[in-house]
Amino acid sequence: MNAALPLFNNLVEFVRGSTNLKPGLAESWTISPDGLTYVFTLRRDVWFHANADFQPTRPFNADDVLFSINRQWKDDHPFHKVGRGTYDYFKDMSMGSLLKEVERVDDHTVRIVLNRPEAPFLANLAMPFSSIQSAEYADTLTRLNRTAQFDEAPIGTGPFQFVSYQKDAAIRYKAFDRHWAGRQPLDNLIFSISPNAAVRLNKLRAGECHLMVFPNPAELAKIDSDPNLVIQQREGLNVAYLAFNTQKAPLSDVRVRRAISLAIDKGMILDGVYQGGGRPAKNPIPPIMWSYDESTKEYPFAPDEARRLLADAGYPDGFSIELWYPPVARQYMPNGKRTAEIIQANLERVGIKATLVTDEWREYRRRMANGEHEMGIYGWTGDNGDPDNFLFVLLGCDATRPGGGNFAKWCNPEFDDPVLKAKRTASVEERTAYYRQAQQVFNREAPWYPIAHSVVSVALRKEVKGYRIDPFLQVFTGVDIVND
Repeated sequence: MNAALPLFNNLVEFVRGSTNLKPGLAESWTISPDGLTYVFTLRRDVWFHANADFQPTRPFNADDVLFSINRQWKDDHPFHKVGRGTYDYFKDMSMGSLLKEVERVDDHTVRIVLNRPEAPFLANLAMPFSSIQSAEYADTLTRLNRTAQFDEAPIGTGPFQFVSYQKDAAIRYKAFDRHWAGRQPLDNLIFSISPNAAVRLNKLRAGECHLMVFPNPAELAKIDSDPNLVIQQREGLNVAYLAFNTQKAPLSDVRVRRAISLAIDKGMILDGVYQGGGRPAKNPIPPIMWSYDESTKEYPFAPDEARRLLADAGYPDGFSIELWYPPVARQYMPNGKRTAEIIQANLERVGIKATLVTDEWREYRRRMANGEHEMGIYGWTGDNGDPDNFLFVLLGCDATRPGGGNFAKWCNPEFDDPVLKAKRTASVEERTAYYRQAQQVFNREAPWYPIAHSVVSVALRKEVKGYRIDPFLQVFTGVDIVND
């Protein structure tokens, strides 16, 4: 998503650095009183990028909106099976059943009709999966018999255009001179792919790069003392968690899930992994998000109670199980392996023998989404500032499908019903009550062990001007390099 963000625009977009919405490729919109019909007035004189195989002959119009939605929605769309996309975001948000009609009224007007009211619909349209692509580019590549190029050499309307990609090395962009909101101050933007935090920091100190994400928490004090560097921080819209695959015994037994939750010393993880850069989690949404339920009880570190529950569940001598951990640092999880080692040691004390398992990051995500794991460490960074983006996407029944984002594979009508009801009312007060009801069920049934909400840190050189840490992704519009 970070890689795609510079290239594309959406109908609706987030104000930089916030969760507030603003017009994007749609300059305005209206919503019917029943919340079912959205009419978007499209911005005029917006141009797509060009490359060696494609020169746009027309500005952006309604055809591009229909192409971008229908590609994900319609199985028989000519580009639905082009590339490796599986449209998991589109599916996890039940967009297929939500959409009733997407109509081209004229070149500059699109009408979207829903089957039911959906309170977070506009915010969902601002997410990267709703980016607008070029129907004309697709037609051109079809004539050239090069359809695979559509995703490999992407064309958008965004502030930067694609130059090149070297696998595991770099992605290069350049400013798009014809961007509808004006040319960017930066001529070039380069993502240098460096999985190791120490390597990233060395590049930053040497001036080989200007900004780094996911600094090691142990290095923050050193970074702060360097006169050439600056740290930006904000409380993260995220959660790290241990998902229990509730479709596999013994994790299908809530007593076992509670026992594991009581056996883990969360304070040890916060001290040893987050090192002051996180706060303990007890709910599936972060405390800075509206509708957070303060009244839920955090599972304490209580190994004796864990042993009693295991005995009640028929496991007085414990059992053996796999514990999966992510191989890379994430915004919500600085060190998955270290976290897994702490959990492994904790569980051993109550008789549970956990074998640690990992995989290459893409495979790790795919295998967990398909439910191959027993227990697995994962996490989430919010996409749109709405609780629905956590509760429905990560724990809703629709997302238990193979490939879905519900890694606990947990479907509980007591949880799902209030989450669905919250979608269908615009009242924040009513939605808050529904979401708090769902959090109580989550806390009781323990499909996850919530670990932490991280403080998000970005380190940058002092000559970087105009950058603001974003709640969702890395945004480089309005950023410049100014040497004093």
